[in-house]
Amino acid sequence: LLPVPLNAAVAPLEWLLGTWESDEPGEGTFPTIKPFRYTETLHFTHVGQPVINFMFNAFHIETKKPLHRESGFIRMKPGTNHVAFINAQNTGLVDIEEGVLTDKQLKLQSCALSRISFAKEPQVQQISRVFRLQPDGKLEQTVSMATNNQPLTQHLHITYQRTSS
Repeated sequence: LLPVPLNAAVAPLEWLLGTWESDEPGEGTFPTIKPFRYTETLHFTHVGQPVINFMFNAFHIETKKPLHRESGFIRMKPGTNHVAFINAQNTGLVDIEEGVLTDKQLKLQSCALSRISFAKEPQVQQISRVFRLQPDGKLEQTVSMATNNQPLTQHLHITYQRTSS
């Protein structure tokens, strides 16, 4: 398969492309759970369409067993810095987050959430997420969430090194 050129509609997101591996364990916290650490691999790819494809895979720090998975698409509103992040999670949650791209930072806030009928409580009501390319070339992700019994609180923080472009 020959590589295809990146669609101009998502060219401002080119800095995300590639595979990223957590360089040190990520930190997970939330008032209703025991703090935890994890590793994660991110894949941002494209096939020439006006969209970036992504797949995130988180793993248990000791056992290396798969934990959380997310998959979806990132789109940009043509001629603007407005970004949409369309995401399906293995927990049965599907969300659309929208926000803005400024320089090498993507700041997103959920605007639509839907879940399977038998999702466990407490249920996520809101997600906010920031991706930031640090000056040293590492990618940082911070995720906050609110549930039906907790206000918006930081849940995850992790940094990654790019392992392939």
